[in-house]
Amino acid sequence: MPETLPLPNPTPLTTLTEDEILFRDNIRQFAEDKIRPRVKEMDEKAVFDHALLEQFFQLGLMGIEIPEQYGGGGGRFFEAILAVEEFSRVDASAGVIVDVQNTLVANALLKWANDDQKKRYLPKLASDTVGAYALSEAGSGSDAFGLQTKAELRGDNFILNGRKLWITNGKEAGLFILFATVDASKGYKGITAFLVERNFPGFAVGKKEDKLGIRASSTCELILEDCRVPKENVLGEVGKGYKIAIETLNEGRIGIGAQMLGVARGAWECAAKYAQERKQFGKAIAEFQGIQFQIAQMATEIEAVRLMVYNAARMKDAGMDFVKEAAMTKLFASQVAERVTSLAIEIYGGYGFTKDYPVEKYWRDSKIGKIYEGTSNMQLATIAKLVMGGK
Repeated sequence: MPETLPLPNPTPLTTLTEDEILFRDNIRQFAEDKIRPRVKEMDEKAVFDHALLEQFFQLGLMGIEIPEQYGGGGGRFFEAILAVEEFSRVDASAGVIVDVQNTLVANALLKWANDDQKKRYLPKLASDTVGAYALSEAGSGSDAFGLQTKAELRGDNFILNGRKLWITNGKEAGLFILFATVDASKGYKGITAFLVERNFPGFAVGKKEDKLGIRASSTCELILEDCRVPKENVLGEVGKGYKIAIETLNEGRIGIGAQMLGVARGAWECAAKYAQERKQFGKAIAEFQGIQFQIAQMATEIEAVRLMVYNAARMKDAGMDFVKEAAMTKLFASQVAERVTSLAIEIYGGYGFTKDYPVEKYWRDSKIGKIYEGTSNMQLATIAKLVMGGK
């Protein structure tokens, strides 16, 4: 048994180009230097440090895939996934802010916005405007298309009325991709996506939720009371919102997989290090086979998640059909994150149950992975249909 337990290479280098390795390492260093010192305070206060957000923009991390002509980085989806993973290894709240901005909001605009909308909004998203994705409602979660928010065309504007719930980045966002029904008689084919600016008349951000985990990431209610949205702010086409929602969330699930990968990595690294430092019965607990087996099992599952996340992201960049892989990735990554973070607490023993040590936060942050952007049961339903030949 070596004196110290070596940490495995955090990514299989054979899957990364030199540019990707450099990008990843720079993100990792930034997360260690700038985010980690703020994590505990942000979690306790449930507020994300605005100075950090400004640095995210300055580094180009809020517009990784946005083309350079709009002020973005002109990068690929895979790079956004690397950023989410590395940030989440230190703080899942930081990871999800970058995740929603890149995999949901920017991705939806790149694919569905017209030229005028891209010129108006992509430069803002790349430089200073946080985006949010507003689909869920109090009575519309897994049944995403049961939403009750209504949109009625009056002259040159749509008038929106309703409430949205569980909206990530709600407190900070200046632009919302918001879904509403223009014709309830058409069911899901009446759903339309709108680009709603925070200062539009009739729009307000309501209650901020007090959450178990990812506490620094804001999760808010949105209130629309005769909210006036210019008809040129329809994203895609009227009645095509369901298609935008489905396709965008498929991409977002890879992002959640990356977030959970980062959470599991962070907890594992803490547990492996602590096992070498904690002594019982005259020796480090890392020398006991029971602890070694736990650490080995954790490392194996993390590696499996990493390969699934990277594979799904590569498939997306290659223009391949990745729906099944995205669902599997989110499902498995969230399961592994919960298991690994729970075991990390047990390796710490009583210390792990206190807020003086970091692993309890990783465990709290892991729980959301099974819930948002499609619950685990919804992922299983998707996977079952696809592997059994359904649609």
